[in-house]
Amino acid sequence: MQSLLELPYWPPVSWLAIAWHSDTLWLECCEHYQKGSYRNRCHIAGPNGLQRLSIPLEKGKHQQTPIRDVRISYSEPWQKQHWRSIAAAYGNAPFFEHLEDRLAGFYEKRYPFLFDFNLEILHFILKWLDAPPAPRQTTQYFEQVQTPLTDWRNQITPKAATLPDWFLPKAYSQVFLERHGFLPDLSALDLLFCCGKQSGLILQACFSPD
Repeated sequence: MQSLLELPYWPPVSWLAIAWHSDTLWLECCEHYQKGSYRNRCHIAGPNGLQRLSIPLEKGKHQQTPIRDVRISYSEPWQKQHWRSIAAAYGNAPFFEHLEDRLAGFYEKRYPFLFDFNLEILHFILKWLDAPPAPRQTTQYFEQVQTPLTDWRNQITPKAATLPDWFLPKAYSQVFLERHGFLPDLSALDLLFCCGKQSGLILQACFSPD
């Protein structure tokens, strides 16, 4: 399967499931930024339940800004806030110690552009999971794509009231499972910290395109 996807911040499990099942993964690099998406936000399972982490962006970004030109704002200490929330949520997770030092580095370096930051994170995820080949990047925007490319752009959104039909959540042991029950389709952070190298088995089982 050849897949085309937008690039999120710590992609949700459903996004990763598509990537895992793709022989070729294309990243949409020529779109315009879209508000209210996973491009600059992700969801984790915090002590009080579902928690959203959002990356603040420079003033002036809007729907017509090319995605590669969207700049991250550092006017507030969001990096410290995000890492503090991540550590509070996953400090007791089975694989936190294995990933802590590497992931903390993402919150110590200042990336000027959102796309570059997200791309570094994605490369780490795919490499750590021994996932399929590295993604390719588009060089031109197409409103519609032709086969054999499957267009998954904007099918995974925090605004959706329900999960996509093709996504079959597979429960795994989350840190606050007894307190909140299983929370499906959280970010890659939740999956990696809780399942480690076994994350691939979850991704393999939770995607049914037919």
